[in-house]
Amino acid sequence: MNISRDVLLQALNKDLEWEYAAAIQYIQHASVITGPEYDGIQKELIIHSQEEMQHAVMLSEQIDFLGGVPVCQVEKIELSVNSQAMLQQDLIGEDNAIRRYKERIYQAEQMREYGLRRVIEDILIQEEEHKRDLLTVIHCG
Repeated sequence: MNISRDVLLQALNKDLEWEYAAAIQYIQHASVITGPEYDGIQKELIIHSQEEMQHAVMLSEQIDFLGGVPVCQVEKIELSVNSQAMLQQDLIGEDNAIRRYKERIYQAEQMREYGLRRVIEDILIQEEEHKRDLLTVIHCG
């Protein structure tokens, strides 16, 4: 099944919305997470937020390069007052990103957009790293 450039651009813009949301969510969670068992992850959540914003920049550049216009909308942000629930929300977000970026790699391959594929692969590697960080704390916390 072939994908059109318009469909790919729509998907990349949806990814961009999720990246904005992830950055904001990580900042909020890092600010309100409590408990001595979360001291280490608090700093890591800020780093995750910065990396998510870098993903947004990378996606925006690719969208522009492919002839689209990067969006400014933000996807749904999950909030909680419970520290463990926050980490679960972040984990769900990372699972969503990993699933979406695997699909995007497949789509880029179909369109023979190998530069895009490489950029998405780099983002995917970091999203998988974020998931590992979260799982370490969730299973040890």
